[in-house]
Amino acid sequence: MAEAADIQGISPAPARRWLRRTVSVIVGAPLLAGLLPGLLAGPTAHAAETGKAPTGSRTVAVSLNTLSPSAPVEGDTLTVSGTLTNKGKATINDAEVDLRVGPRLSGRGEIDDAAKRTGYVPGVDPVEIGGKYTLKVPKLRSGISQDFTLAVPVDKLDLDDSGVYQLGVSLSGRTSGSAYEQVLGIQRSFLPWQPEDTDSKTKLTFLWPLITSPHVTAETGSDEQQTPVFANDDLAMELAPGGRLEQLVSLGRQLPVTWVIDPDLLAGVDAMTGNYQVKVGDTTVPGKNQAVAKQWLTSLEAAVEDGKVIALPFADPDLASIAHRGKNVSGTLSHLQTASEVAASTVETVLHVKPSTDFAWPVNGAVDPSIVDIATSAGAHKIIARSDSLQQTDNLPYTPTAARPIGGGTTAVVADARLSTAFDGDMSKAGASTLAVQKFLAQTLALTEQAPDNARSVVVAPQRIPTASQAQTMARALQALGQGHWTQPLDLVAAAEVKPDAKATTKVPRASAYPKKLRKQELPTQAFQDIRTTQDSLNSFRVILTQPERVVTPFGNAINRSMSTSWRGRTLEAQQYRDAVRTYLQSLANEVQLIAKSDVTLSGRSATIPVTVQNKLVQGVDHLVLRLTSDNLRLKFNDDGAVAQLPVKISGGHSQSVKFDAATSANGQAHVTARLFTEDGTPYGEEMTFTVKVSEVTPTVLLVIAGGLLLLVLAGVRMYSHRKRTVAGVAADDNGGEPEQPSDPASDTGPESGAPSGTGEKVDR
Repeated sequence: MAEAADIQGISPAPARRWLRRTVSVIVGAPLLAGLLPGLLAGPTAHAAETGKAPTGSRTVAVSLNTLSPSAPVEGDTLTVSGTLTNKGKATINDAEVDLRVGPRLSGRGEIDDAAKRTGYVPGVDPVEIGGKYTLKVPKLRSGISQDFTLAVPVDKLDLDDSGVYQLGVSLSGRTSGSAYEQVLGIQRSFLPWQPEDTDSKTKLTFLWPLITSPHVTAETGSDEQQTPVFANDDLAMELAPGGRLEQLVSLGRQLPVTWVIDPDLLAGVDAMTGNYQVKVGDTTVPGKNQAVAKQWLTSLEAAVEDGKVIALPFADPDLASIAHRGKNVSGTLSHLQTASEVAASTVETVLHVKPSTDFAWPVNGAVDPSIVDIATSAGAHKIIARSDSLQQTDNLPYTPTAARPIGGGTTAVVADARLSTAFDGDMSKAGASTLAVQKFLAQTLALTEQAPDNARSVVVAPQRIPTASQAQTMARALQALGQGHWTQPLDLVAAAEVKPDAKATTKVPRASAYPKKLRKQELPTQAFQDIRTTQDSLNSFRVILTQPERVVTPFGNAINRSMSTSWRGRTLEAQQYRDAVRTYLQSLANEVQLIAKSDVTLSGRSATIPVTVQNKLVQGVDHLVLRLTSDNLRLKFNDDGAVAQLPVKISGGHSQSVKFDAATSANGQAHVTARLFTEDGTPYGEEMTFTVKVSEVTPTVLLVIAGGLLLLVLAGVRMYSHRKRTVAGVAADDNGGEPEQPSDPASDTGPESGAPSGTGEKVDR
């Protein structure tokens, strides 16, 4: 944002202060002309290129770990503590640690410039306070670190008018290779000085995001409660004491912030309060962090009770990816609409507060016309942009108010880019955290001083998923502002209603101006095509279910998660999540299938052919038909011809035998195809084929067979009679001529066989 009139008038300093600074400039000027190019080029960079140890004012790394108070007032004592580390090869002797304060910086641009400098620049960096406030360091060996603390009363800092002052801590000393004392290390920061309230305070809106990456899968248990299945138990780590989300809630509840919440996070944590499962390889195990989830939700509910809550669409869909790569894929916009519709009810159900759903937040606040169109199509009328996207094109001498109309009844709430990015990077190191806090405070004070009589509204939209250390640093900055005298808090809803500045830009940048780095991180078009394929499969599956909501809800949520902003920079993980959703849906659909059937043999002109349909789902299926199709027109089903179908309705965990009447007019065989269809004619599952063989027995053949059987019977009777007479004659001879009484004939039939019948299936009439 252009700020041509950042330079403000500076009141004359006292003679003593003027003399010290003048002497510093005079003494340093001859050296500065020759040394400045080399200093700005950076000995450290040169050392890194050559592999040599740092020299000059980068020999010692100075870290400012604490600076208290961050925004001092009259009567305070400024305490600075940190660490000195000798990066050089030689021991440093007779060193001194000094605090350097001044000069007063005249605007936000000078703050940026001062922050970029790394080495000591004579005539630019202020002289040391000196005297009894100097800390002696007799010896600092190579590679050794040493802590230090400096405490100086504020009235000894020669602070004049209110404003932002450059602050530095330096170490001066001698090494064996130098004959004179020199500055061997320096670290700069900023000291905001505003001992009294400003005439008009800047209204500051700070967004506090509660967003995480997807953790819940599309899978659920088969029980009545549909126990949710989590991809892992990482969410519990974020919720546990000291975890990222726990820190955000415990810190945020003490701060004047606007909560920006992804409803999917609330739904996931709420699911964890009951029974849940966690995937471990190819199996699942019971989750054990119910207490952690309950405690976090209780704390969050208390924190937002009197605050302002903004609900993003469910699962925080990537608006830019949808606008640039997904909007032309059918179904994508309807998913975004659904994600927006369920946002309010989810937040209200879990937190018992009514959120605002009127805001859209593209990644990094970067906008173009297509992103604005997508956001408004989902119901948003206010878009959180950023000043490095919606850039001021003229030389406006101050930072304008955040809210501004961009046409079509839409308001862009333009967050300040400098303030919003102040906490990027690794804040786990105390030195980095302290510098970030001081720079943030300096920028807010400088912003206020740009137009002291023009009270403006400024919005801070930090990184979407802050780490725990970033959250702690942001909290420190806001706590320091609470003790300051130049800002006052304002929630986002109120900030969007502030009267716009007539001079602020309202032109949305062209699509070509969208940052290339962000464009490379977008979900590919293939991702949205995968989502469409999954949705089509879901649509086909749901129509056969007697309880479709048991499938539609978890898969609908999973599809929304597939479009999450959190997938940026995680292409492989995003693909794996989409594949897992699609694969699991297909496995469920395959639970309704045809049982493989062997070939069938008909022994007459007509018969009944059964085909079995199996349902291994826990719920019933309906609205299905089973269709048989014969490639032989002489084989007809149900008197309808070569194609016939019957309805299918099966309870959960059961099978149904669907019976077709078959008739034929000739011998031979036919190939029959069986397949399930939905009632609207959409094929369901895989088809199954089997062969029907027809072997008809004619009346002539039957007469021949009957005659043959009769001859066999007569021959058997004759043989039996002859045998009986022969046996009777022999017995009469043995018994003196008396015939033996006849006994029952012995059976000539062997035992029944238990062996399986031959292959194929014979169907009799």
